[in-house]
Order: sequence, then structure tokens, then C-alpha cells
Amino acid sequence: MTEETRKVYIVLSQTGTILSRLLKIFTKKQFNHSSISPYQDLHYMYSFGRLNAYNPFIGGFVTESADFGTFKRFSETEVQVIELDVTEKEYQDICKTIDIMLNSDVTYRYNVIGLVYAAFGKPYKRKNCYYCSEFVTMVLRQGNVDASNSLPLIVHPVNFASMPGVRTVYRGKLREFSQSDISKAS
Repeated sequence: MTEETRKVYIVLSQTGTILSRLLKIFTKKQFNHSSISPYQDLHYMYSFGRLNAYNPFIGGFVTESADFGTFKRFSETEVQVIELDVTEKEYQDICKTIDIMLNSDVTYRYNVIGLVYAAFGKPYKRKNCYYCSEFVTMVLRQGNVDASNSLPLIVHPVNFASMPGVRTVYRGKLREFSQSDISKAS
């Protein structure tokens, strides 16, 4: 008997902030931010980014949504939504990892130094510090998701789109996304 699967969503985005435009020029990639969501409606996505939509200099663990924060402020945000099938256990482990971080007293910070090192192809890990794709990778690996084994040591948002078993289910403006887009793509 085959184990039933659940779905997890990885959202690649381009907000149009000064930093994201600089990253786009430097990386020559359309999307330079990644988030993860266990929810099909993407109402809550999790990542590392700016803690305040109006202050790009202070970052950490964030809950993101088209309805508040940076994505609301930058309403023209373009996204690619990737769907990944996971087992029930993998899904529960992903949710548990996110919940632990949401309910933790630990201060999580943005890994600016790690991001700079990653740009030059060198890993740099700091305790309780992540940049967006480093965080999404950690969540997938904590969930023991097999597809994460295909990711390189230094992960850029674009790498998620080439994991085995992923499907792009939506491409367009985040504010125009609806669950029916996923149904149409499946």
C-alpha cells in the first residue's frame, strides 16, 4: 500500500525592493527570494527576510503573506509557486520545524555574511542565522525530504525549481494568486 502524500509549496519571488533588484542584476536570475508554505492558499509563508516592510536593514525569521508585510507593501511582487509532494511524516516534520521556530525564545537573525559568502560560492554558517534559501533548505532537510538531497551545498532560490518531483503550479503576481491556480495546474 502506498503512503498518502501531502503538498508543500516553495515560493520564489522578486519583490522589486532595491536589494532584490541588485541581486537580480548580480545573479542574473528572475527570482532572488524563497519562502516555504505548508498551506495551499499561501496565506502564511515562512522565510528569512526583513522584519519590517519599511526597514531593509534588520532581518530575521518572518511570516510572509500577500496580505501584510513586505509582500503587501510591494504589491507587484512576481512569484513562481512550486509544489512538492511529501509523505505525511515529512509534512509533519516540516510543520514541526516551522512551529518550533515560531514559538521559540531564540532570536533568529538574517545571515548577511553567509549571503555574501554564498555569492562567491563559499559556505558560511552562523548559529541561528539564515538567509532565505538556506532556511528553506534547512526546513526540507529537517523534514527528511528526499528531494532536498539533490540541492547543492550553497542553495540559491532557483535551485528549488530543479529538485526532482517539483512542479510549477503558478507564475505571476502574488496578489493575483488563488488556490484555483494550483487546481488548474495539477
